This record gives sequence, C-alpha cells and structure tokens, in this order.
Amino acid sequence: MNELVVIGAGSIVLIGAVMAITVRDRYQKLIYLSLIVAGVMPFLAEKGYLDVLTVISLIVPISTFFILLACRRNV
Repeated sequence: MNELVVIGAGSIVLIGAVMAITVRDRYQKLIYLSLIVAGVMPFLAEKGYLDVLTVISLIVPISTFFILLACRRNV
C-alpha cells in the first residue's frame, strides 16, 4: 500500500478516535466514530478482507440510523 494512503487513513483513524473521546455532544461523537470506520476501510481492502468490508459498509449506515433515533429520544 502506498505510504501516503497509509498515513492518510491512519491519521483519519487517530483524529476520529481522539475527537470521539474528547467531544461531549452525542451527534458529533457519532460522526467521529464513523470517521474511525472510514479510516479502517482502506486497511481492510488492502489485506483482502473484502467480505468483511462489504458487511461493514452495509451495517454501519443502518446502525447509524438507529443510533440517531435512540439519541433523539433521550433529548
């Protein structure tokens, strides 16, 4: 894998992790958690786990929708 792609994807994961820890708002935290998932996807594709990548790309948007509904109820 190209070093530039590794650095970019790794920095996306690190930014998402640090911000998910520090941010208090539930909606922003959900956005940063999705950044972590987006940063991990190139690593999964590079290793050849395309089946896992397909499952993740199908499950994450659906789970995000249900988490948003749950966050809205508690407000």
